[in-house]
Amino acid sequence: MLSLKDVYVGEPTVLGHQRDQPVLSAIRKTRVDTPELALSELNLDGDRQADLSVHGGPDKAVYVYPVEHYPVWTAEGYSVAHGDFGENLSVEGMLESDARIGDVWAWGDALVQIAQPRHPCFKLAMRTGRKDVVPAMISTNRCGWYLRVLRPGMVPTAGPLDLVERAEGPTVAETFLVASANYAQLPEPRPMLELAERVLKSTVLPESYRKGIKSKVDRAKGLLPVDLR
Repeated sequence: MLSLKDVYVGEPTVLGHQRDQPVLSAIRKTRVDTPELALSELNLDGDRQADLSVHGGPDKAVYVYPVEHYPVWTAEGYSVAHGDFGENLSVEGMLESDARIGDVWAWGDALVQIAQPRHPCFKLAMRTGRKDVVPAMISTNRCGWYLRVLRPGMVPTAGPLDLVERAEGPTVAETFLVASANYAQLPEPRPMLELAERVLKSTVLPESYRKGIKSKVDRAKGLLPVDLR
């Protein structure tokens, strides 16, 4: 059972400054207090992204984050609360190690599909006031995931999401792991390379995401002895 606890939306605002230039971001979001709202192929009503070159689009229409992670972040000394990571959906009942790339869920009138993990950038560090939050998210796989919208519609802001199709592909955690790994620093890279090859077989992953993993895998293989490639 995947339970939706809260929904958040936001418009781009000035998050801070970098090199004396304003940094626009929609990572600051507000909890939706209406019982339902409209979901399009690109956004929830009232939600927008600041930099469409790296955020948003059909494969990043909705960002999901498990509420189970927040007590852990707090225990580690981070001053964060639900919604602070820029998620659209706070959910309970599923972690990255459970969620699979390609899983399809019914959410109100809409159908959504897990498309890819979220990779943190400097704006998360600005939002939380902690530069170490980015490497911490990477090392712990507490990344959350993006949804693509297969069927737009009106969606509730609380209640269950119903699993329609369980994918056979890699988990979000496995996908995030191979995409984030520093293969050159692994004492034995072959297990990670084998996992990466399995992840690359997923036809549900966005092509741009697959290309990024494949590029890292090809470089890593080039460092191995010929007989081990």
